[in-house]
Amino acid sequence: MNYRHTQIGYLMLAVTLAVLVLFAHAYILAHAEPPSVDSGTNFAVTAVMTLIVFILASFCSLQVIVDEKYLQIKFGYGIYQKKFLLSDIVSAKTVKNKWYYGWGIRGWLWPKMRIYNVSGFDAVEIKLKNGKMYRIGTDEAKKLEEAILRSIK
Repeated sequence: MNYRHTQIGYLMLAVTLAVLVLFAHAYILAHAEPPSVDSGTNFAVTAVMTLIVFILASFCSLQVIVDEKYLQIKFGYGIYQKKFLLSDIVSAKTVKNKWYYGWGIRGWLWPKMRIYNVSGFDAVEIKLKNGKMYRIGTDEAKKLEEAILRSIK
């Protein structure tokens, strides 16, 4: 294994916990009132709230792994994963994302690229043989860049 690092998105973690507390509060208040809707609606609302919390939690961390064959990224507990063949990568360089690029999984038209990020503005930009460009956010940009460059030579 050449490189493995997990970055925690503390702001996203705080947002997830705040939403969880809000939903728990709403759930407790709803059960303190006399039932005004049927149990199927209560189940649906509970299911939607649970789904929202799980989706938010899946973007609280980003793990990046560079091994002998792949550059892999995984958000949270693995709801979203992406693999790049190292043999398809032609370049890697450390870059700074603009503040308006945001966090999460983003697509941009100018410059045309896809961004994977959970926190901060540092990233490593990789270009593939097919011309596609990706940015992988990290708090160890230089280490990740060096690991990728070592692996693609």
